[in-house]
Amino acid sequence: MVKKLVKHGKSLALVIDRPLLDVLHIDAETFLDVQIDGKSLVVTPVQADDRRKKFLEALESTNRKYGRVLKKLAE
Repeated sequence: MVKKLVKHGKSLALVIDRPLLDVLHIDAETFLDVQIDGKSLVVTPVQADDRRKKFLEALESTNRKYGRVLKKLAE
């Protein structure tokens, strides 16, 4: 399938057709992992487990950095 980018404000957007979205179970709420593989753009839906793992890692990092301050704010 050959696609062309469309103007979206000051950016460009890649419009993904509904049949592809349906096959991949992607909707407007799905997070996508976008990577460059050499000269290719690779777009992959983020699985729920991956999202949860990243969230927990971010939460742990935030607690390490700001845990004491957040605790004081809560008091």
